[in-house]
Amino acid sequence: MNELLIGPFRQLLTMRDLPLKGALKDSQLEVIEQGGIWIEDGKVKAVGDFETLRGQVGESVKLQLVTEDKVCLPAFIDCHTHIAFGGNRANDFAMRNAGSSYLEIAQAGGGIWSTVKHTREATQEELKEMTKDRAESLLGQGITTVEVKSGYGLNRDEELKTLRAIKQANAEVATDLVSTCLAAHMKPKDFEGTGKEYLELMSSTLFPVLCEEKLTERIDAFIEQTAFSAEDIENYFETAREMGFMITVHADQFSTSGSAVAVAFEAVSADHLEASTDTEIQLLADSDVVAVALPAASLGIGCAFTPARRLLDAGASLAIATDWNPGSAPMGQLMASATILATMEKLSNAEVLAAITFRAAHALRLSDRGRLMTGQLADFVIYDTDNYQNITYLQGALQPAAVWKNGVEVRSNIK
Repeated sequence: MNELLIGPFRQLLTMRDLPLKGALKDSQLEVIEQGGIWIEDGKVKAVGDFETLRGQVGESVKLQLVTEDKVCLPAFIDCHTHIAFGGNRANDFAMRNAGSSYLEIAQAGGGIWSTVKHTREATQEELKEMTKDRAESLLGQGITTVEVKSGYGLNRDEELKTLRAIKQANAEVATDLVSTCLAAHMKPKDFEGTGKEYLELMSSTLFPVLCEEKLTERIDAFIEQTAFSAEDIENYFETAREMGFMITVHADQFSTSGSAVAVAFEAVSADHLEASTDTEIQLLADSDVVAVALPAASLGIGCAFTPARRLLDAGASLAIATDWNPGSAPMGQLMASATILATMEKLSNAEVLAAITFRAAHALRLSDRGRLMTGQLADFVIYDTDNYQNITYLQGALQPAAVWKNGVEVRSNIK
């Protein structure tokens, strides 16, 4: 049995006892002064006053003393990324800011299809290494669980290549990578049939291999005028659900209909939602679907932000993710984008931190992380500050001094 007691922390934020849905006030946060974490075999055995815990542990428990003011909170979870990609779309960003439309950018060789071509050109080994590098960058931000989508292969073999690369990367990084199949990102330009025919081909030829090789438990689709309609996706999602996959949806980014599909298919999350109206907000609030805001995409495209304030006030569960991708959201900075959303939508610190810890975990249906409490994974981040408010106040400029995964320090900048 491997046990450790670490502390005392100037402030220890547990996130325990907070609800999965609805608005939160900062006064609801549990902040333990001079707190400690008792770890046993990679999980939290107890949290509380450090000196009290010190009096309870046996002589076999190792002590790790924190001698200067530090703040500790659960490690972060990025529940929506596209970090398994090849190529670069800096020219898209420049053209978009110079006034070019999405169609004009695509006609000039940019857009999603540009990334598809570059990703197809990459070997599985190259794609694995690129995914690992980006996962390591996220780990340095205190993110120990990262969802990673395919969707730049857009045929059976290339989607399999991407998902196999993600699986290989997961075995070689400290971060937990949660894979998602996004073969329904768009109808590929080199497929001569209809969108429905493409989806039928993917569900009949790709899904069985996903199950056989255990490449993912999650199926995603982009429901939008430039991708697939709600009608197009119905049989695809029905097949996925019958085969035991969880459903998630790229919904309401430019037009509505995606969130209604997410609710109808009992999806785990509906992501984007920049175009959601009061109707969609209420639908989500009345369901168990987690609303995932992707503020970096709003910054990258120059569109409205997800109506996070209205979603929370209506009673929805809100998570925030980076959407790290080469086109609309290349920054890959979770805290920076989350705090920008907080400024624009007037979110409390409690709402921001919940959105990137246990509520983000719920969007992935992971119940073993996102809070510091007995039985949870000992995944946490330590900041060199005496006040947790500085983490959001500095909008990503304050980076973790240390990151712990499964009770082991995997990244440290502590001198």
